[in-house]
Amino acid sequence: MTSPAPPVAAPPPAERSLSLAMCIALVMGNMIGSGVFLLPAALAPYGWNAVAGWALTIAGAIALAYTLARLTVARPDANGPAGFVDIAFGKVPSFLIGWSYWVSIWTANVTLAVAAVSYLSAFAPEIGRTPYVPALLAVALVWAVTLVNLGGARSAGMFQLATTLLKLVPLAVVLAIMAVLIATRGGEALAPFPAEGLKAGAVTASAALTLWALLGFESASVVAAKVENPQRNIPRATLIGTLLTGIIYLVICSGVALMLPAETVAGSDAPFQVFVAHYWAAGPALTIALFAAISAIGTLNGWVLLQGEMPLAMARRGLLPAWFGKTRANGTPTRALIVSSVLASLFVLVNSSRSMSDLFSYMALLSTSATLWLYLACAAAALKLRVAVPVAALGAAYAVWTLYGAGLGVSGLSLLLMAAGLPLYWWARRSAAPQQPAE
Repeated sequence: MTSPAPPVAAPPPAERSLSLAMCIALVMGNMIGSGVFLLPAALAPYGWNAVAGWALTIAGAIALAYTLARLTVARPDANGPAGFVDIAFGKVPSFLIGWSYWVSIWTANVTLAVAAVSYLSAFAPEIGRTPYVPALLAVALVWAVTLVNLGGARSAGMFQLATTLLKLVPLAVVLAIMAVLIATRGGEALAPFPAEGLKAGAVTASAALTLWALLGFESASVVAAKVENPQRNIPRATLIGTLLTGIIYLVICSGVALMLPAETVAGSDAPFQVFVAHYWAAGPALTIALFAAISAIGTLNGWVLLQGEMPLAMARRGLLPAWFGKTRANGTPTRALIVSSVLASLFVLVNSSRSMSDLFSYMALLSTSATLWLYLACAAAALKLRVAVPVAALGAAYAVWTLYGAGLGVSGLSLLLMAAGLPLYWWARRSAAPQQPAE
């Protein structure tokens, strides 16, 4: 019998370069991406039921975010969400959850790159009409953002802070228009509340759709090794970022869906542009497309940062080969970043025959389902470790409910992808074992 391989040494304090403001920007930037600009169209048919769906999703996200925040304070040695699972349940469950989350990250990056190219095609319509050009541009965008992250967490954090501020501009414009409409028209500016009341099925369906937009509240916990004063800053960034993003989504997405005819919003590929054009002018509406692209690119930057940090953290816990744990002098996990971007690029090219909208929808649903397993496992870890038990129980129940709502087919596929990583785990443990003295 041999002892397990030791993890790669933890990073020195000099690598902790993400401030509280950068962590909040990372959380909000990773949550406010392409979803906010597309969701009103998907939610329009549900009307006021979608408002209730948002409320349930926000409550569930805050419960899970609070659970992660309390786990970070209680077990700072875990160095991220998968580390909580390791402490509670052991190496194999931790690897499965970490692997599934890594898959969810680079599949989300495919989605975001495709969305950004789609928004930019408003300025060059021939992009969407030329075969393979959208896929090649999406790949180029993935690598451009990867180069930013190869410069280190500090440069990625500054880029994230700048793009987060820029992506708030179109949200502020829409919010200002809504405020004027409410002030001048009152309740008449909104679609009437249905006489028959809310329907449970419609609320459940709309809540499942909204979850994609709120993925990412765990971002600060994932990069815990890079955060200044993590026990203080990670909980604050997680809760502040989640609450602010939830309020923004609830007000703006619901407002766009309820202040325009449902058939107009539902039939649009760019509901924000339709809203601004309807209540303002076509010129400012076109500008929204540019800010939507900036939003997607900023979110892509945050997730590319995570796609390098996740394999790095797993390697440092001995769950992946030590090769993934090698970093540059500034702490950048170059190898993990490059491998992740290669996988994302290959996936774009293999699926280049799909339409942009089909690829976006498919990858968004798959990424959501894969991420839910992490949320459920962290809630279960909190219950076992007796951390924030009542809230963790609510978070676990919400995760199970949403996995069911995502559909058995997609949730089953995410389980298969999770199991597909086991051979790599066994190979990593086996290859490290001979280096250890026998007991």
